[in-house]
Amino acid sequence: MSNSLIRYQLDAHAAQIVLDRPSALNAMTEEMVAQLHEALDKAVSDKARALLIRAEGRGFCSGRDITGAQPGVEDGGQVLLDTFNPLMRKVASLPFPTIAAVQGACLGTGLGLALACDVIIAADNAKFGSPFAKIGAVFDSGGHKAFVERLGPAVTLDLIYSGRFLSGAEAAAAGLVSRSVPADELLQTAQDYVAAVANGPIRAFLESKSLVHEVSDHATSLDEILAMEAAAQTRASRTYDYTEGFVAFLEKREPNFTGE
Repeated sequence: MSNSLIRYQLDAHAAQIVLDRPSALNAMTEEMVAQLHEALDKAVSDKARALLIRAEGRGFCSGRDITGAQPGVEDGGQVLLDTFNPLMRKVASLPFPTIAAVQGACLGTGLGLALACDVIIAADNAKFGSPFAKIGAVFDSGGHKAFVERLGPAVTLDLIYSGRFLSGAEAAAAGLVSRSVPADELLQTAQDYVAAVANGPIRAFLESKSLVHEVSDHATSLDEILAMEAAAQTRASRTYDYTEGFVAFLEKREPNFTGE
């Protein structure tokens, strides 16, 4: 890929996709999403047996890059439908085990990307949560489904209302992620893990993956939640507070929300 924001490699059936925009905390642009799709397709065509998604720099992904957003003009839900929801669906439906290695900020669409993976290994300095209270937007990228299933309704709403973040250690203790390790051990732990999975009984693993998804989707599926979040984001993006939140973020000041 020219001007690559994403790196891809395959080593003995274990694929790695690396988010490589560390200067912006790997905030996702449309081009970055397009390159992610390309890398995911490459992993499938290479017949990878397991995939590790990780990131360069001090954060996994701070979410959508909103520097070019047009609050008051754009339809936030349509942005999800056109750009980000297809990515979450693709990751969740990959035909092999998927592991995310997360350090630092893991927010918004970055959080959705990690949650779409089968396993999340988090550094103890990782940061999970919903920052949307600061910009007047709705928690999205499948976050409602994973948070309610793993944390319960009360904790989910507390995190949304307060904007409070969970550390990697807290997220592991609460069941949001699979495990937490010291930050300096994250890369080696994740690479060893994906290599072991790639060399394991993949067909049996995939049978279990299918069964787990069947149980998880029995109530409200990821597809349904993604559609509901997009509709909610459309409604939110028509409010004054949405525009004010985005403008305040870009101007590096506190927002003045009115409830309108």
